[in-house]
Amino acid sequence: MSYTFRLHRLSLQIHRRNLLVGLGLTLAVVTFALAALRIGSFPVAAQDLWSALRGEIGEIPTMILLDHRLPRILVAIGAGAAFGLSGAIFQSMLRNPMASPDVIGFNAGASCGAVLAILVFGTVRFVLPWALAGGLLTAALVLALAWDGRRGTGLDPYRLILVGIGASLTLGATSDLLLSMTDEQRAADMAQWLTGTLNARSLGNAALIWGGLALLMPALAWLHFPLARLTMDDDIAQGFGLGLARQRLLLTATGVLLAALAVSVAGPLPFVAFVAGPVARRLIGTGAPALMAAALVGALVTLGADTAARMVPMVQLPAGVFTAVIGAPVLMWLLVAQFRKGAL
Repeated sequence: MSYTFRLHRLSLQIHRRNLLVGLGLTLAVVTFALAALRIGSFPVAAQDLWSALRGEIGEIPTMILLDHRLPRILVAIGAGAAFGLSGAIFQSMLRNPMASPDVIGFNAGASCGAVLAILVFGTVRFVLPWALAGGLLTAALVLALAWDGRRGTGLDPYRLILVGIGASLTLGATSDLLLSMTDEQRAADMAQWLTGTLNARSLGNAALIWGGLALLMPALAWLHFPLARLTMDDDIAQGFGLGLARQRLLLTATGVLLAALAVSVAGPLPFVAFVAGPVARRLIGTGAPALMAAALVGALVTLGADTAARMVPMVQLPAGVFTAVIGAPVLMWLLVAQFRKGAL
């Protein structure tokens, strides 16, 4: 069953299952966010947030809510959504559930650029432009090496994945080398950031990731139609009149920007982009891109991992440790599924 909404020449069709899944995931994200507001050594009720925004409670609860917990929650949701969208874009475009930006090197490029910025300038002020530059340069290099001018589609998806894996390993080793060139304290901070952490995030970080998502939403809405057609064979997609090479370049640029934005505020959280797409498609029950469901799943995974990291007593574990714990079983499940289909 589906519902159709029309506005002049525009129409939008929403399937009932998609709507129910979206509402359920949204409710889960809101529930986790309210629970995360309460969790901590200082007892604060979730309803105190409104009082803090109006300045009706003490300075300490206001500081804890508005300067620490709320920014961390907003960044977790925004970064998780960006990772989920990026992963769903690449997995749908390349028709391979293993092709997420953290697997094919784009996250590693953004991370390497961010680490280099911290090493050169000694501050996180220039992390965003350097992370964006690192992700885009890596994408350009990987695309150039994977490009096949003899094909009408321009881009060989399998070659892109293989080249991306090589780039990921190379850039990971480069980041480790950069870590060895700095002092112990800064290296420890950079190592925690490379694992992926949401500790000490500010409202500026939240504004950055949510502003980036708002700017990229129109592009995502415009590219959703060609992305859904790219899940089919190239010959069928070309039959719809799509310029495959151009559409793949636009989708790649959008996915890289989303991944670089998320990396710049949360570090390269492992497996979030990898997990979100397959889980979203399984919930929706279709092979379509399911971008919004993937964004919500990514937000839920990231927020849940960060909340779990905060609950560990006596030690400050980065959220990336828990996203890896969540993602590893999904990786095994996908490998088994691909093996049974003969795709490996």
